[in-house]
Amino acid sequence: MVGSVALAGLALRAGLALRRARLSRGPRAAGARRRHLRLAKPAVVAVLVGFAGGPLSMFFLRDQAPFTTLHALLGTLAAALFVAAAMLGHRIEEGASRATAAHGMLGVAAFLAAAGAAIAGFVLLP
Repeated sequence: MVGSVALAGLALRAGLALRRARLSRGPRAAGARRRHLRLAKPAVVAVLVGFAGGPLSMFFLRDQAPFTTLHALLGTLAAALFVAAAMLGHRIEEGASRATAAHGMLGVAAFLAAAGAAIAGFVLLP
């Protein structure tokens, strides 16, 4: 999960670079949008795979009830926010939406929730 959160952080950084360029009305860095998409899509998949693996690990490997920890709550929130950001990002990519500010806010919130889940997960480590 650390790798997926790190990948999401790189995608966030690329997205923030796009935002800075848009707000300054300056030239966009060549390939900035493509870099953001290249990082963000696998990051969302990795986060969701990790999210699915968490409850399975709790139940089958640790013999504990899934979704009973703060880590699970924050992980669920992060997963929902990543899905929302991805869905809106897909609409932006297809030209069906121009809600880039909302997409950015969802992305930042998703990353922060994932970081919180990572910190809350330290107590679950063996």
